[in-house]
Amino acid sequence: MMKFAMLREQDREKAAGDNFNHDNWQENTVVRAANHHTIGSDHGSSLQRIQLKSSIIMEHGTYKQTGNEQNNRTITCMEPENKKYRTSLVELRKLVVRTAGTLALAAVLMAGYAMPSYAAGPSDEEIRVGIFFNGGSTYTSIVPVVNVKSASDLELGEMSGRTFDSWLSIGKQASFGIDGYRVKVLETADFATAAAGIKLLQPTSDKPIVLTSSKNGSTIYQLYTGMYATEANATTAASRVSSTVRSLLSGQTPSVKGSMHLSAGSYTSESQAQSALTDAQNAGLDAFMALTHSGGQLTYNVWVGEEANSAGLAAVKAAAAAALPEVTLTTVSSTESALIIRQNATSSITSPAPIDHYMVSGSKAVMRLKGSDAGTQVTERSARSYRGDFEISNYNGQLAWINVLPMEDYLYSVVGGEVSASWPAEALKAQAVAARSYARSQEGTSRFKIADVVDGTLSQAYNGVSAEDKRIIKAVDDTAGEVVMKNNKVLETIFSANAGGVSADNSEVWKGSGDAYVSVVSDGDAAAQANLKKWYHVLLDNGESGYIREDNAKLAGKQTEAGLDYMTVTTKNTNVRELPVVQNSVKAVAQLNPGNQAVVLEIVPESNSYEWIRGPYTSSQLLSALKGKTTSSLPSTITSIQVTERGPSGRVTEIKVNGSIVNVKYPDMFRSALNGLPSTLFDVVQTEKYTIIGAGSSQDELPAAGVVILGASGQGKGTSSTVIMNGEGNARVTEPGGFLFTGRGNGHGLGMSQWGAKGMADKGSTYKEILQHYFKGAVITKG
Repeated sequence: MMKFAMLREQDREKAAGDNFNHDNWQENTVVRAANHHTIGSDHGSSLQRIQLKSSIIMEHGTYKQTGNEQNNRTITCMEPENKKYRTSLVELRKLVVRTAGTLALAAVLMAGYAMPSYAAGPSDEEIRVGIFFNGGSTYTSIVPVVNVKSASDLELGEMSGRTFDSWLSIGKQASFGIDGYRVKVLETADFATAAAGIKLLQPTSDKPIVLTSSKNGSTIYQLYTGMYATEANATTAASRVSSTVRSLLSGQTPSVKGSMHLSAGSYTSESQAQSALTDAQNAGLDAFMALTHSGGQLTYNVWVGEEANSAGLAAVKAAAAAALPEVTLTTVSSTESALIIRQNATSSITSPAPIDHYMVSGSKAVMRLKGSDAGTQVTERSARSYRGDFEISNYNGQLAWINVLPMEDYLYSVVGGEVSASWPAEALKAQAVAARSYARSQEGTSRFKIADVVDGTLSQAYNGVSAEDKRIIKAVDDTAGEVVMKNNKVLETIFSANAGGVSADNSEVWKGSGDAYVSVVSDGDAAAQANLKKWYHVLLDNGESGYIREDNAKLAGKQTEAGLDYMTVTTKNTNVRELPVVQNSVKAVAQLNPGNQAVVLEIVPESNSYEWIRGPYTSSQLLSALKGKTTSSLPSTITSIQVTERGPSGRVTEIKVNGSIVNVKYPDMFRSALNGLPSTLFDVVQTEKYTIIGAGSSQDELPAAGVVILGASGQGKGTSSTVIMNGEGNARVTEPGGFLFTGRGNGHGLGMSQWGAKGMADKGSTYKEILQHYFKGAVITKG
């Protein structure tokens, strides 16, 4: 049996420092159900936000509903009098019926009405959202190809000012890429060989695409990888790819391709161009159809070659001139906007099922995909559907995919992506105004260069149509146009999921200054743990410890000699968890069955966004996490971690490892530097040591091993797994080489707490009161 010692641990309020709110720390903590969706997000990555500002944009549309959500309604359309009719998605929203969160386009008959070209009205505020953003200081895509689907035909064209100039209708499904540097891996008439190449390359960083073509009257399959930002990058990739697919090459050598082409003729009809294209392909040339557009006229071009440099293009020209002596070959301008049409057969590896593939060509080309009324599905983004249009271009050698839509439609998704639609209406309104203000504050900034914001938590959570809900839509509509203002400017209304009872001061997060964000009490954060289960922290007979949820056990009605309770398991195959939360991906410490007993060390809340436990982490785990995040020299082994400074809210602003200060760029980086802690409002416990508090509040930190302990059961020798009990009757097990982190809050804690807003709304606060509580001195107004 383990020995139990009545030794008092270091008081939590002492560790927290003078500025720490002891009363708030002692509150019951929040626990989130294991399978509960995490509400909210850390708005703005600490790592990137210190380097840059954020921004946003979007256009095209979601559609506002009118009338009763559950009933059909009659829509009356009136022809405008004495003014030119503007077709915009703001107008078109009136034609849409929302039912249970989905859109049904109402049929409209209007005498004398003719649909003009698409144009956004001057009152429409648009936002540009970068999809597939890879972080860093500018927009960088993480995908080379994007596949889309729609319930109705899509249109592809360009924007002329604020007017959409349609080139062509492309049907309900297509894929898109750019005409950049790529590697042509192999060419084969055997689809099985191309499919085998897909399987070999898919797990690598060199993403494959198989395009079909024709040569000498036969169908061929061309396997490519890319795109790559530079020719040098593509050359390196060619060597890498060659090794990956060596078994399939059959004497072929992967080669670098690019955006240099020859024109073999331009035609006003597709049939003429197709005839010329067939001649070129039958001559054994790599030839493609390319569309250009001028003066409202679509031109069908036959392009030959896809070269990365002038030498390659000269070689293609010589070969083409010999094969087609009667054809005049000219070099295509690198700035000419065009769409190369190919066939993409990548989706299936069992049998070819090609779909149209459009490659945006030309250094200045910016194409626009006109979205579907019911949303356009983007396969590579978890098959989410999005309102609005998509702008497609080549940016820094990568595919740039920008969702452009009206601001209010953007908010329908953002608010639903940030908080639960089941929350009180005033909390939803507060989130709507905060999200709108944040988006507005980013307009005109250059953080992402070609986008105002991105679709992840570096900006705001934007998950498309699936995040919409009629309650969210109402909150956005009820606060239409309202923003948070301070000092005559729209405030960058930063928010995070849970402030842990007290919001952060600017100095504690990114070393900011000023009065825009000051620390305030956030009592409503405790709402995050309402209705969650408690967990027994238990000690097993073999000396291991873990956590059992309270609904799987009951107190046995007896105690140890040291006064700790026993509990009895009541459910078959009950897992003893490493932390007080269900983590199916983490192996259980043990599994118990009805009748099995264990000693209860303490009863704790389920780990959640308000109160949490992480670890114990070993020295090696922490050293790995610290690597690259500090300019300080790190020891070979961590023997101690001390919190040496805290900010106004009690958040950690300085730590020492083995007695030496660990320098980080800004305090919030301690979250990632210490293996991904939810917040910097934490304490750290070295699990193999305990603290004795003596007369005059003197403190001594001692190792458990080798210490003589006088307990209720007599005298014994401490080991590395000694149980230490504090004055409140809670106990823990000392474990070798571990660091346990206990804390509150989820996110940087700056600005508005989303759970805090919910808690305030639960108690009757209005959305304006909530916003003015977190953003001192601010006013809410139509902006």
